[in-house]
Amino acid sequence: MSREAWLLVHVVGVVLFIGNIVVTAVWKLLADRTRTPAVVAYAQRLVTVTDVAFTATGAALIAVSGPILAEDLGGISGPTWLTIGFALFIASGVIWAAVLISIQIAQSRLARRFRDEDSVPAGYWRLARLWLCSGRSRRCYRWRTSTSWS
Repeated sequence: MSREAWLLVHVVGVVLFIGNIVVTAVWKLLADRTRTPAVVAYAQRLVTVTDVAFTATGAALIAVSGPILAEDLGGISGPTWLTIGFALFIASGVIWAAVLISIQIAQSRLARRFRDEDSVPAGYWRLARLWLCSGRSRRCYRWRTSTSWS
């Protein structure tokens, strides 16, 4: 493939990856704030679906195209900014795989049980707080102290 084609693959991957991370965090937070079990359960199911469809697909496109494009600059270990960027990309993948996926699975299981109930159980809110804090640690303290989540 040409460099332009690889660049297109890379840009599409970045848009899918970053776009889904940002959009998912926003609409999950908004759904959680309603505290309506059916809304929260529906949003939680979509977090899982969109992570597979968009975040994982975007990450795969970046992982394949990034090193190919980096060769023009001396490879991943070339310029410092490229090495740091690659390390941060790997770190985000480790956090997603090691922390966020297991939280999302647990939340999805809980959501299937409470979607037709009158309230969302405290265990879900603990996981929701952990999910948000894992992706946005700087704001974790404020969310923990300013929400009424159990």
